[in-house]
Amino acid sequence: MTAWFKRKEKGIQTATEQKKDTPRGLWYKSPTGKIVESEELAKNFYVSPEDDYHVRIGSKEYFEILFDDNKFTELDPKLSSKDPLKFEDTKKYSDRLKAAQKKTGLKDAVRTAEGKSMGKDLVVACMDFSFIGGSMGSVVGEKIARAIDHAIKNNIPFVMISKSGGARMMEAALSLMQLAKTSAKLAQLAEAGIPYISLCTDPTTGGTTASYAMLGDINISEPGALIGFAGPRVVKEATGKELPPGFQTAEFVQEHGFLDFIVHRRDLKKKINLYVDLIQNKPIRK
Repeated sequence: MTAWFKRKEKGIQTATEQKKDTPRGLWYKSPTGKIVESEELAKNFYVSPEDDYHVRIGSKEYFEILFDDNKFTELDPKLSSKDPLKFEDTKKYSDRLKAAQKKTGLKDAVRTAEGKSMGKDLVVACMDFSFIGGSMGSVVGEKIARAIDHAIKNNIPFVMISKSGGARMMEAALSLMQLAKTSAKLAQLAEAGIPYISLCTDPTTGGTTASYAMLGDINISEPGALIGFAGPRVVKEATGKELPPGFQTAEFVQEHGFLDFIVHRRDLKKKINLYVDLIQNKPIRK
């Protein structure tokens, strides 16, 4: 009698197309070492239930969180960067753009959209760190400027979600011009009396921090986000001093008066709309 555990035939006979791999991304490991199932993570607003770590997400996920039933109209979806300076480092900037577009499925580092949030119109501009580090180039500045114009024209509150390494070096001075451009547009938004909520997420650094990220009527952040102009290493080298614990975290920045509130991602939609109602002196939506 042959034992049931003995192999009858030599070799593995399964055809290649029938082989099943374990799906990638099934589990997520947070920086503190906590492991959570990806599906559970998504249900929990991409926040690790074990340690409350806010996982980096992009415009797709933020639009899902903020817009009712994930219904929205994207503004200027086809706008994409050129290479006016013919910039080249280890590879051509034009090739970097193509590679980033192919890898992420995005046209550039920001998406702008209009939709209903808690029943009322809202314009949201959200940065994507996956696209060349969320760097701010001409297209990012132009899309944000056009989104603000749209908010002014239609009298709709504006929300900016920053997640960026700063200005895009491959566009040099052209990227730095976006600081002034977006700031001027936000001044027009303020003159029109339209609310602007700025949400800083991990990381918000460089020229982004030096412009629109810190110009909100109310500046808010997610817990633990890195917020600063230059990075901690550069600051340490420049000052020659040891940095205090938690330097440049959202909590540290709030303590020093640069942020109004820190908001947990599960409360984001409710809180943003609460601040909009308070600024406009309208009845608070439940």
